[in-house]
Order: sequence, then C-alpha cells, then structure tokens
Amino acid sequence: MSVRALRMAYLALGLLMLVLAFIGALLPLMPTTIFLILAVGCFARSSPRLEAWILDHPRFGPTVRAWREEGAIPMAAKIMAVSGMIIGYAVFFFSVRPGPVLGVAVAAVILACGIYVGSRPLPQSRSGD
Repeated sequence: MSVRALRMAYLALGLLMLVLAFIGALLPLMPTTIFLILAVGCFARSSPRLEAWILDHPRFGPTVRAWREEGAIPMAAKIMAVSGMIIGYAVFFFSVRPGPVLGVAVAAVILACGIYVGSRPLPQSRSGD
C-alpha cells in the first residue's frame, strides 16, 4: 500500500471515529472519549490539522491530552464510564434475560473494563490549564 493510500485510510478511519464520537456525545450509553482518542491517533498519521482541532477543543481536548500524555482519566470521566457500564449491563440483563453463562461472561468483561478504567491514574494538575 502506498504512503498516500495509507494516509487516506487513516483519514477515513479517523473521520469514522469522529462520527462515532459525535453519536456518543448524543446517546447516553455510547462512549465519546474513546472514539476521540482513536480519531486523534488516526489523524496523527493523516491530518495534523484535525489532530490539533481535537486536542485544542475546549471540552474534549483536555481529556484526550491527559490520556495521550499520561494515560490518565479524570475522576468525573471514571465515574461516568463506570456508571455507564453498570447501567448498560442492567439494560442488557433485564431486556435480554441472558442465561447464566452469557450473563456471567458479559459481567466479567464489563467488570474487567471497569477495573481498567478505575486503575488509570488521575491527570496531573497543571498550572495555567
């Protein structure tokens, strides 16, 4: 694959991630930040202008920068993420009524994700930010 084609593929994937992030900003149980993080990764390889646009965004930029620079998640985002996981599992459990194996398997995956989110450090406070 040529460099140009690879760059266009990253741009298309980044735009898809941006669309998914926008949908996530509107829908309560769909995440936003993870798609922005993925979009920034794609734009870093295809469009520095779009990468800078997300990183400089007044609402989402600080969270994406904290992840990129420190692997950190702000406390409010941790609470929202884990709350969304709990609500999502409750909706799944009560609407699908899974069997014991599926119910435990899905709970285990969500628990692992919740532990991962909870284990990430908090962003370091920066003067001037």
